[in-house]
Amino acid sequence: MTVTQTTFRDAIFDGAQERPLGLSDAIGQPAGRRFDVYRNNVAVSLSEALATGFPTIAKLLGEENFNAIAGIFLRQFPPTSPMMMHYGADFPTFLESFEPLAHLGYLGDVARLELGLRRSYHAADSTGVAPETLAEIPQDKLVDITANFAPAVSVQRSSWPIHAIWAFNMQDGPKPAAVAQDVLILRPEYDPLPHVLPPGAYECVTALMAGAKLGTAAEFGTEADEGFDLGATLGLLLTGNALTSFDVPS
Repeated sequence: MTVTQTTFRDAIFDGAQERPLGLSDAIGQPAGRRFDVYRNNVAVSLSEALATGFPTIAKLLGEENFNAIAGIFLRQFPPTSPMMMHYGADFPTFLESFEPLAHLGYLGDVARLELGLRRSYHAADSTGVAPETLAEIPQDKLVDITANFAPAVSVQRSSWPIHAIWAFNMQDGPKPAAVAQDVLILRPEYDPLPHVLPPGAYECVTALMAGAKLGTAAEFGTEADEGFDLGATLGLLLTGNALTSFDVPS
């Protein structure tokens, strides 16, 4: 009996399934316990990959709880790519829908922050524009320019203090206060860094990333908060190498 790849894969990720019939070892004997060992090794490797990709979540849940939850997740969401750096894209949504963790509503957004940091780390390299580039653009054209962003940049809005939770667990930061936080992920050099955005900045940055003109994006920021500081937001983007170029109307 020939074992198909689908049958083998399903048995690997479902510990309740029987060993595939017809599976043999290198000398032609039934695989038996060898398959069980291999199945366990795959589960352990994927759990370790999740813990590496989501260290804050692993710390918040504790090793035993995290490994148990990872075991459930990996059987529902096996890898779709051989590159383990991409594994866990569904983990934030899984955490939100996992009933035993319903009382920890912030876990999903914290996991999204960690996923964003990982994606930023592996994003393609780019060169940021020099800060003085903006000053060289004629004043009458500034409101109509659009900006191009580095692949490593992303923004996240949350109802939870996700940056504070991450910093408290990963950088010995202060105890998080119960406030919502918008976070901008930048990679000025080699390692990504999350930054808490002030009121209005999220609306401005997301508009710019969607291709809005600078004047329009600034209006979105001001509508969200009267005290929005466009200069400070642009300064953060420029010093963080978030912007790769400006498109200036002729």
